Amino acid sequence: MLISQVKNNDGSITVAVRELGEAARAVKGAASVYALAMEAANSGKSLKAVVDAHGLGEEIDLQDVYAKGNFLPPITHPDAAHLHLTGTGLTHLGSASTRDAMHAAVSKVEEGATDTMKMFKMGLEGGKPKPGEKGVQPEWFYKGNGSQAVAPGADLVSPSFAQDGGEEPEMAGIYIISDKGAAFRIGFAVANEFSDHVTERVNYLYLAHSKLRPASFGPEIRVGEPPADIRGASRIIRDGAVFWEKPFLSGEANMSHTFANLEYHHFKYGIFRAPGDVHVHMFGTATLSFGDGIKTQAGDIFEIEASDFGLPLRNTLALAGEDEIVIGQL
Repeated sequence: MLISQVKNNDGSITVAVRELGEAARAVKGAASVYALAMEAANSGKSLKAVVDAHGLGEEIDLQDVYAKGNFLPPITHPDAAHLHLTGTGLTHLGSASTRDAMHAAVSKVEEGATDTMKMFKMGLEGGKPKPGEKGVQPEWFYKGNGSQAVAPGADLVSPSFAQDGGEEPEMAGIYIISDKGAAFRIGFAVANEFSDHVTERVNYLYLAHSKLRPASFGPEIRVGEPPADIRGASRIIRDGAVFWEKPFLSGEANMSHTFANLEYHHFKYGIFRAPGDVHVHMFGTATLSFGDGIKTQAGDIFEIEASDFGLPLRNTLALAGEDEIVIGQL
């Protein structure tokens, strides 16, 4: 089941569901995907069972929704501060090569290996633990709260101080915390974990700065378990034509960590199990246009697609003007 959110003229939300390849229909009496997911998490039912209980109404043309700019992120929270955008890197086979090249010149250590390669090797050796065992913890980063979640079709705005605005095609896990503090996965969505790779390249300790950028995911969440082998494409469209394109691989068959191991090392922190919160956790990539020497520019359209996850994710790069930052004294 694929699930998405459409914004209405009166500010309300229509929840749309469909099976892959079929038309979408509205879920009756659904205020939002968040409301449906909380109902499921607190009742012990599956999300599909909750949707079935609500029933389906009119057909929705999702292509028309996209064309009119009416998609919302496929899950939102009534209070944006309670939606958390986070992620992890160096999780994919081959993902170290681009990152290592970025950091090698400034991050050599006495053994001759970068911290990037050390972390990648740790994942290869301990990222897929046996049942009942705990694997090695991955790199982890914070991107922001729900105010940084950009709707499919909307602009990804790079701040004035950024040195780069580059795409990262990833899979994101979508989670909700029940009233009793239990974490539940809704499903997975295609994501653009938009980052500043030039800033990151200056010094690995600038990774945290480079990740404090908006991100987009969706338009649809694939409810349930993901395929082991996920294949998609990432492209940049400039002046109406494809300027750069490359396939990307994800899923556990192409990763050095299991999703379960990555999930454990996120939700082991009690702060991430606050009742009612939503988490969008991005699982890394091995494909970057930056790694191919591409310099993005305002007006570029990022398009990321994976056929098993519904409609492609599209966003346009925009550049923000400079804010005047004045710190007052109380």
